[in-house]
Amino acid sequence: MKYLITGGAGFIGSNFIHYLFAKYPDCEITNLDKLTYAGNLDNLKEFETKPRYKFVKGDIGDENLVDGLVANCDIIVNFAAESHVDRSILGPKEFVQTNVVGTQNLLEAAVKHKKRFHHISTDEVFGSLPLNSVEKFTAQTPYDPSSPYSASKAASDHLVRSYARTFGLQATITNCSNNYGPYQFIEKLIPLMYINAKLGKKLPVYGNGSNVRDWIHVEDHNAGVDVVLGKGKIGETYLLGGNAEKSNLEVVKTILKLMGKDDSLIEFVKDRPGHDLRYAIDSSQTEKELGWTRKHDFESGMRDTIAWYDAHEDWWRKLLSKDYLQYYEQQYKGR
Repeated sequence: MKYLITGGAGFIGSNFIHYLFAKYPDCEITNLDKLTYAGNLDNLKEFETKPRYKFVKGDIGDENLVDGLVANCDIIVNFAAESHVDRSILGPKEFVQTNVVGTQNLLEAAVKHKKRFHHISTDEVFGSLPLNSVEKFTAQTPYDPSSPYSASKAASDHLVRSYARTFGLQATITNCSNNYGPYQFIEKLIPLMYINAKLGKKLPVYGNGSNVRDWIHVEDHNAGVDVVLGKGKIGETYLLGGNAEKSNLEVVKTILKLMGKDDSLIEFVKDRPGHDLRYAIDSSQTEKELGWTRKHDFESGMRDTIAWYDAHEDWWRKLLSKDYLQYYEQQYKGR
């Protein structure tokens, strides 16, 4: 099987490439990635000389490039996205260009060459749930995005569905909850808090830390994507959640506990605009219809994740030379 993985140098995409080669050693993978600030080829170093792996630096908005790559694959899995909410508030245009226009370009090529297309999306498209409720997102939940990021992902989801219905594209979508695990870029909550604690810096927590997210280990997410590729019904949307709702403050305290650090490092800062209160995914339909199950619970998954960052200090310290420090110092200044 020949895969075209877009955004394969990012956190989830690179983990998916690891997953594919571990499970299907004879598969062929082309990784198309623009290598923006969050793309990192160090995530895939072990495959650089593998004959079945090819990296192409490029933009999913490049029509000619995309057309040629899609023509020579069997399956497209679209991980390519601008994905950080804070950055989308500061500069929405990039998010629309990549997440909407870029996805549409991939869809055009997939229709032209009659290829299987899978789109990676997020639970953020559904908006916010009340705190302390039992309600969860399902595939039937109406879209109600709050940020430019989630709005751009919602738009791309709608495009994928429209191409399946209008042009007969062999497409599926998965909406996942918050991922964690190896190779996550250092601006995200878990690696950000880990690194700040490691460096003896304050851990900035928005508001009072009560916002709740459902956490899924990246390996479980990618196993779910693989199951949908193999068993999912064309045109359907499947939800992949971790069944692990935690407040941001709980997550931060868990990190500090696993690192043997004191809670005094926590610093509450002004909340960000439009901050959704709670996300929670009901994955029962995916589990029942496709037989997908999770292997990681949050507690053991977090222990493994912290151990991975401990063992890969060279990996994350190298990233500190990018715009991470300056960006976050600006964001949290005066909050």
